[in-house]
Amino acid sequence: MHPRLKPLAAVMLLALQGCSMAPTYKVPTLDLPANYREQISDGPWHSAQPSDLLAPEWWQLYHDSRLNDLQQQLLKANPDLAAALAHFDASQAYASQLQAGLFPQITASAQPLRQRQSDSRPLRGTTQPSVYDSNSAGFSLSYELDLWGRIRNQVAAGDAQAQACGDDLAVARLSLQRQLATLYVQLNGLDAQSRILTGSLEDFKQALQLTRSRYEGQIASELDLTRAQNQLAQAKAQWDEVRGQRRLTEHAIGELVGVAAGDFSLPPDKHLIALPVVPSQLPSQLLQRRPDIAAAERRVFAANATIGVAKAAWYPDFSLTGVVGGQTQGVGNLLSAGNRYWALGPLMNLPIFDGGRLSANERQAKAEFEEASAQYRSQVLKAVREVEDNLAQLRDLQQQAQDEQAAADAAQHTEALAMNSYQAGAVSYLDVVTAQTAALQAQRTLQAVQTRQLQASVGLLTALGGGWQPGA
Repeated sequence: MHPRLKPLAAVMLLALQGCSMAPTYKVPTLDLPANYREQISDGPWHSAQPSDLLAPEWWQLYHDSRLNDLQQQLLKANPDLAAALAHFDASQAYASQLQAGLFPQITASAQPLRQRQSDSRPLRGTTQPSVYDSNSAGFSLSYELDLWGRIRNQVAAGDAQAQACGDDLAVARLSLQRQLATLYVQLNGLDAQSRILTGSLEDFKQALQLTRSRYEGQIASELDLTRAQNQLAQAKAQWDEVRGQRRLTEHAIGELVGVAAGDFSLPPDKHLIALPVVPSQLPSQLLQRRPDIAAAERRVFAANATIGVAKAAWYPDFSLTGVVGGQTQGVGNLLSAGNRYWALGPLMNLPIFDGGRLSANERQAKAEFEEASAQYRSQVLKAVREVEDNLAQLRDLQQQAQDEQAAADAAQHTEALAMNSYQAGAVSYLDVVTAQTAALQAQRTLQAVQTRQLQASVGLLTALGGGWQPGA
């Protein structure tokens, strides 16, 4: 090469080093509504800003110290979370393997041999010994010139996949936290159901005692007595059912926090969990903060980079190779000038015919990009639906709770009137049983709605990627 052309060739090689066959990346677009349809008050939908951050301990909005302790224990001891963390570590290690391709590869070798050559070896000299030593040591270097961006796109895809695995870890953590919070709310509701039934049992026992006294005094009939006995037995059966459900819920919580069911217990708590107030303006961080959406977007990016890898395979690969070392026949210095060997030169590989393999690889990469884009859009739509669902539930359950409260108040008043009228002999015991059963059912229904409200709030918190800022 002419000396004046060497600088120009170097500049061209450097320019080619920055070349990439990957298409220009754009996040898949999706038309979103201007505001949440089910939001309690209108609030505009807009993209998140980098400053839109939130503390990860979203469950503290419930102000329950025992729930907080259980969540901390889950983070430390849940085996599924440990498996997700190990998977994330493996993905990071794989990304580091790909990054190694950007650097020269240098290896050292040493080979002390004792060998015998054949008596019939071609061109063997008459003075050459049959058995001799052959010692060699050297270094080899190889470096691929990434002219078309194949390696850089592999690295970019690997980094994006590692980031997606990090988001998958966050998805697993958020999912487990949601399961724990939902089960804890359910346990709290079962404790409340148990207290309601315990109070009703005391009332029914007193009613049975009163009915038995009236029966013995020939004021009440045996039918009234059996009705009172039946009512008490049914309430006991309901209490037994609640106790059994509580045990199953308690076992499930123990599994989540990494404790065997037989070794885990949570004593009943008389504290009722307070329902967090939904702010009038919900946070705008949904698209950037939800880890499942972030993971889907990173996989779209990785698929886009993989197209660049597939396209670069059509072009020739250039690499530089070199070896240097020394070799002796058992005597002499390996580093002396006469025993040294070296080689240096470029290597080029150009595909000529592959039976359509490269074309198929490129089509596959493009199809996988379209698949990842569709999955991203699906994840965004799912996220919007989950927010809308839980907003609608909270709104409807709030109205239902108000109606159930009115029904429970009326049923309790009816129960008191029926008992007073029965004691005065104005009504039969059937009216008392009917009123007491209705009052018990109304109280239990009201409490069940309150539990569903709390569970819907947990769903909204996790649908938003982890709640909202206190005081937002």
